[in-house]
Amino acid sequence: MADQAGLEESPQTFWEHLDELRKRLLISVVAVGIGAVVAFVLHREILQLLMGPADGFETLRDAKLVYTSLTEMLAISMKVSIIGGFVLALPIVVYEAVMFIAPGLTKRERKYLLLSLPGISVAFLVGVIFGYFVLLPPALRFLLTFNSDIATPLITIGNYVNLTFRLLFWLGIVFETPLVMFILAKLRLVTHRTFSRRRRIGVILAFVLGAIITPTFDPVNQTLVALPIIVLYESGIWLAWLARRGDKSLVSAKT
Repeated sequence: MADQAGLEESPQTFWEHLDELRKRLLISVVAVGIGAVVAFVLHREILQLLMGPADGFETLRDAKLVYTSLTEMLAISMKVSIIGGFVLALPIVVYEAVMFIAPGLTKRERKYLLLSLPGISVAFLVGVIFGYFVLLPPALRFLLTFNSDIATPLITIGNYVNLTFRLLFWLGIVFETPLVMFILAKLRLVTHRTFSRRRRIGVILAFVLGAIITPTFDPVNQTLVALPIIVLYESGIWLAWLARRGDKSLVSAKT
């Protein structure tokens, strides 16, 4: 209720704005810290879960991952805990970010942003699930079988976890695309025509992101990332149209 009441107050001074930023950041950091503690308690289960996509490969199934320095295993456990804490605290972090910019929005715009918060978490989770079940297995297969007759792979826990986390995290971010496009249209910053005119750029960026996100140079794996991004972009165009459907200002929009 305090947040809602604060939204109706007069414009804040610079120092009041800065103080609110400090408060929002503090809440977010505390939320991530609590999430990190929970993730650290479960870090062994999280590491075993990350090994799931590798279960079908003899190289990683019959031999444990290794670490090559005394602190590597501890560092990876802490990294898993911090990233896990961020993921657990993501709804709170996004909420605090939205509430920080809310005073500059209209009541209608604030409502749309607040209603979109659950969708942000769901979209991120869907992206992670897609990466875990669809993209990681073929990516690992390519990396573990490429010239495996010349050298035997000896995979470190740090290398495996870093690669896995990077791929899953960025796929989670990418899967936010349709929702972000919907919100931008709902806030009347753009229309679906804006995105439609930039469809070719979207396709190019999809393959660029596919090359960046995937850990391989295999065009098949890169395409496995690029195609869903293109589908997500097209879905975002439809959602942007849906967001502005019936909007009289849409006819004269020149964005």
